[in-house]
Amino acid sequence: MKTTHLQVGGMSCASCASRIEIVVNRLDGVNQCQVNFGAEQAAIDYNPEAVSLEVIEQAISDAGYTTKPLGGLGNLEKPGESESDAEEKALIKKVAFSGFVSLFLMIGGLPMMTGLDIHFIPGWLHHPWLQFVLTTPVMFWCGQGCFTGAIKGFKQRNADMNTLTSIGTGVAYVYSVFVTLFPNVLLSQGLSPDVFYESAAMIIALVLVGRWLEHRAKGKMSEAIKKLIGLQAKTARVVRNGKEEDIAIELVKVGDIVIVRPGEKIPVDGEIIEGRSTVDESMVTGESVPVEKQIGDEVIGATINKTGSFKFTAARVGEETVLAQIVQLVRQAQGAKAPIQTLADQVTSWFVPVVIAIAIATFVIWFNWTGNITLAIVTTVGVLIIACPCALGLATPTSVMVGTGLGAEHGILIKGGDSLELAHKIQTIVLDKTGTLTEGKPRVINYITVGGTTNNHELKLLRLVAAVEAKSEHPLAEAIVEYAKSQEVEFPLPEVVEFEAMPGMGVQAKVSDRLIQIGTSIWMEELGIDTSIFKEKQGSWETQAQTKAWIAIDGEIEGLLGIADSLKPASVAAVRALKSMGLQVVMVTGDNQKTAEAIAEQVAIDRVFAQVRPDQKSEIIKSLQQERLKSSQKQAIVAMVGDGINDAPALAQADVGMAIGTGTDVAIAAGDITLISGDLQGIVTAIKLSRATMKNIRQNLFFAFFYNTASIPLAAGVLFPLTNWLLNPIIAGAAMAMSSVSVVTNALRLQRTRL
Repeated sequence: MKTTHLQVGGMSCASCASRIEIVVNRLDGVNQCQVNFGAEQAAIDYNPEAVSLEVIEQAISDAGYTTKPLGGLGNLEKPGESESDAEEKALIKKVAFSGFVSLFLMIGGLPMMTGLDIHFIPGWLHHPWLQFVLTTPVMFWCGQGCFTGAIKGFKQRNADMNTLTSIGTGVAYVYSVFVTLFPNVLLSQGLSPDVFYESAAMIIALVLVGRWLEHRAKGKMSEAIKKLIGLQAKTARVVRNGKEEDIAIELVKVGDIVIVRPGEKIPVDGEIIEGRSTVDESMVTGESVPVEKQIGDEVIGATINKTGSFKFTAARVGEETVLAQIVQLVRQAQGAKAPIQTLADQVTSWFVPVVIAIAIATFVIWFNWTGNITLAIVTTVGVLIIACPCALGLATPTSVMVGTGLGAEHGILIKGGDSLELAHKIQTIVLDKTGTLTEGKPRVINYITVGGTTNNHELKLLRLVAAVEAKSEHPLAEAIVEYAKSQEVEFPLPEVVEFEAMPGMGVQAKVSDRLIQIGTSIWMEELGIDTSIFKEKQGSWETQAQTKAWIAIDGEIEGLLGIADSLKPASVAAVRALKSMGLQVVMVTGDNQKTAEAIAEQVAIDRVFAQVRPDQKSEIIKSLQQERLKSSQKQAIVAMVGDGINDAPALAQADVGMAIGTGTDVAIAAGDITLISGDLQGIVTAIKLSRATMKNIRQNLFFAFFYNTASIPLAAGVLFPLTNWLLNPIIAGAAMAMSSVSVVTNALRLQRTRL
């Protein structure tokens, strides 16, 4: 199976999305197609051996819509007018024309509608032929989208909002044309030859106003994408043929040497080969503190160089950069559907046929009861117009778009609506220790020697130890060498011979004809070396989660190093916040029990799983899900937070996998939610965001359901004559437009949520 994402154009309402889904899902080889009207995107799972992407795109085209691939930064809008801008301008023209005509017709029809003799309004303003001339372009130019949409739906045996609007306005227009051409037919039946041109024109104008407001709202909802794309540098300064030259960002190739000066944006991803600086990575990671960079460090495109100049080798360009992948991920998340949207989709699918049936029944009942065809048509048109389920279709995707966009601004990348929805139900959070709760980089915390500080004995011994450890690639060895540098040990280090690494034990070598051995107490005991001299320190350091490195010279203990992986600054506060939210917090680690318990005690975690292999972590997740299953009779929602590499099986097993990363490819690819900054506070923020988004979705669904269920009976005249003013189709059109606007406006309130 393969998944592709397409940008879909030509959708006029939420029901268009359902129509495309039906068309594509009918194709052999397509597993699932999900279309988000708000994001104008389609996510399609298909078997490329059974059906090609060209066939899928052709099916969408035959249904009356346009498609184009959805890339990372591949869809950057060129300078000038974009498709969206052109669409909005055309929509504004239609809104202006239909609005002017509708207002003109409404003024002319005031005497008829109010029953008053308004002298300053000349009678010719309400002349049927004048109204016919003015209304016809409104119907067939301004309302073209509604009618073509209805025709598309008819061809696909599907009814939607366009169907309701087209039938409603079409009935009013055709009836009015008949009355204009043959007024005597109605007069002979004792009926008033009233026309409803102003109703048809005003309804189309109101529908277009609603769509224009939706278009503007969708633009606001995609601001996160625009902001991310706007971060990209436009040019890059590269070294080619020994000369510096400024080139367009699109022309940078992998392997190019790029020069960055203070205050400039870093054009693409790469690795520093010369110079050092501090870089503001807040635009990508959410971290406000600039990060120090030196030779060998990675830099991320679109971040800002602060203090120094440096050169780096371009490693990832175009759609391979971290920024491009983030943009792609946010786009996909905004295009994905939350499970709660299934309910709205199901309701929408049967809602329109039911409304049409109610409209027909309304016409029959009113005509049989009153014999007044005019009143029967008015009520029927009102039912068709007011029942448009556009608000229902917008209820979920608008909130998901705003929620995922807001998350991206805070350095939280949410892969889909299902992840966003599940996050608010989390009951248990499982935290990996190394790299999640802790920095993931060991540091020397303690150092003692048998000889004390006499004659700089500590520094002399540390120099010998650093010389041996410099030959090793072990993380603990790197920590010891870094510590030696910080203690101003004399460099260059002495020559080392006969170096040998003992896996799981330590290292040994000869320096100046002296045998230096650095390793575990177990290894020392195997070598017959007495470690009792530091017995007291050994116990106390273990309780502080320190790994001990014993130092022996020529078979005698000379010193002891305490090495620990320190907690991240925000870990304690984050765990406290998670527990205050009513969540069970669990720690899982491959480290030994004592070290694990020491770290857990520092962050106030009560439940610890230690000495766990990566393949065992998923089993622990499964057992935690089953524990709650026994007590509550349903599956517990368990989240796993890890670094996205060795925790991959557990991230997959968890209901919600949260990958801690620093914007790398692996971190972005792993888990359902990626916390780019690596700050555990991001977990709290993600859960708060999920809760706020779901609350917003429920409010939207309530507004939409309540509006439709309450408005249809009123439009049908259930309370007539108490609410006879509601029978005007223009009132129905205004109410329909405002329902969509209220849902979109409520969704946009999420942007002001404090996380």
